[in-house]
Amino acid sequence: MAAEGDETGLREELRMVEEDLVKLRETVAELRGTVGEHAEAPTDATEVSMLIAMADEQEQLMTTLEARREVLLRRLGEA
Repeated sequence: MAAEGDETGLREELRMVEEDLVKLRETVAELRGTVGEHAEAPTDATEVSMLIAMADEQEQLMTTLEARREVLLRRLGEA
């Protein structure tokens, strides 16, 4: 019975991680698109640098979440 509860908790956490990954991918795409739009227009270099840094940070978070997803999938395979 406890294993069943553990599996339910793991599945819920996996669902949340996957939702977060979808949102982060969308955010990164928007940030990179904004940078691309600014590349063709005169803009403040500081703003462009900030957008690139924000996208990079989001991608690092995605890497962390992807690793967590793999751990959860392995644990679910063992359950």
